[in-house]
Amino acid sequence: MSSPDEHVVVVGGSTGAVRTVQALRRVGFDGRLTMVSDESHMPYDRPPLSKDLLAEDHAGDPVPLLTVEQAADLHVEVLLDTRASGLDPLGRTVTVDHLGQVRQISYDHLVIATGAAARRLPGPELDAVHVIRCLDDVARLRHALGAARRAVVIGAGFIGAEFASAARSRGMEVTLVEAQPHPFAQLLGEEVGAEVAGVHAAHGAQLLTGVGVEAVRTAADGTTEVVLADGRVLPTDVVVVGVGAVPNTAWLVGSGLPVMDGIECSADLEVVGWPDIHAVGDVARWPHPSYPTPIRVEHWTNAGDHAEIVAAHLTGARPPRPTVPYVWSDQYGHRIQIVGRPGEGELARRRGSMEAGDLVAVYATDAGAVVGAIVVDDPRLLMKLRKAVTAGTTAAELDETFFLPA
Repeated sequence: MSSPDEHVVVVGGSTGAVRTVQALRRVGFDGRLTMVSDESHMPYDRPPLSKDLLAEDHAGDPVPLLTVEQAADLHVEVLLDTRASGLDPLGRTVTVDHLGQVRQISYDHLVIATGAAARRLPGPELDAVHVIRCLDDVARLRHALGAARRAVVIGAGFIGAEFASAARSRGMEVTLVEAQPHPFAQLLGEEVGAEVAGVHAAHGAQLLTGVGVEAVRTAADGTTEVVLADGRVLPTDVVVVGVGAVPNTAWLVGSGLPVMDGIECSADLEVVGWPDIHAVGDVARWPHPSYPTPIRVEHWTNAGDHAEIVAAHLTGARPPRPTVPYVWSDQYGHRIQIVGRPGEGELARRRGSMEAGDLVAVYATDAGAVVGAIVVDDPRLLMKLRKAVTAGTTAAELDETFFLPA
């Protein structure tokens, strides 16, 4: 267990950070807790940023993860507008910058929960170009949508697809540009990826695949144009870029921590070589017991799972069993849920369609073990398939009765 003199510093202000301080108090940690966040807002839930918060009839207010009152109850000091700019792991200090004032914060244990940043297009930044990663991004985008009639979305992944759904609900003309021939092919395979992406055409959005973006520029009349690699020019009012994310690790340059597409961690999320430092959430690369090589997962639920593991490790409590990855996406009134890692296997079972809202696809290894699944609008079946992935059930065992309502 901890002592009142111990000081845990958590760098980050999103799900992983909040869940970590909550889990530490829940398992009995009674030392000092400090959370360092570079945002001016108290922590909030991020999944609604590309969903509900963009709806025309929504006020744009975030769903709080930690209020001032809750922070006081947890006895956690929350430092807002405070950016971590450096780390001295030998001296156990984090260098932070609060509105231009630089200082060091000492720690006994450090938890890095800095998440990931939206990948941006090369070239100069234009006012019409947006990403969706934080509340300020959404506030700026909502303002732009007020007068916009056309939108071009670069990248047809979850962020791009969710924005397209919100924009179509506003009556906007939407064109999605995807460099890959089939959206989601790497995750779901070409057949199912194309089926999922078909939801755009069904709701009036145009999807252009197999073509890259050459440039985004300001036209002579002051409007914005997206120039495609094949020469086509798409006039637009708003551009949303959804081409993935990169771990927020730039502030760790020179620290000596093992950083390569995330921070390398052990099974208990301890940073390799540094027993007093842990990492959680999008920024952590770790050896999940269900997979042969270390993975980095950018899922909301993953951050919460990591927090429980770290809290247990720091206090000597019994660690929870890691769960298999899970992510969901709300698009055009459908909830798309994915469990496991479908890309680790091949399509083994499929039924239904996106149009009917009953698509189910199951993926298995060559040996037949179920490794992932996608389910549309059927949370009960999703839970059954989640158990099947966890148990390593074979696809052959999933007869037709398995897919019937409970």
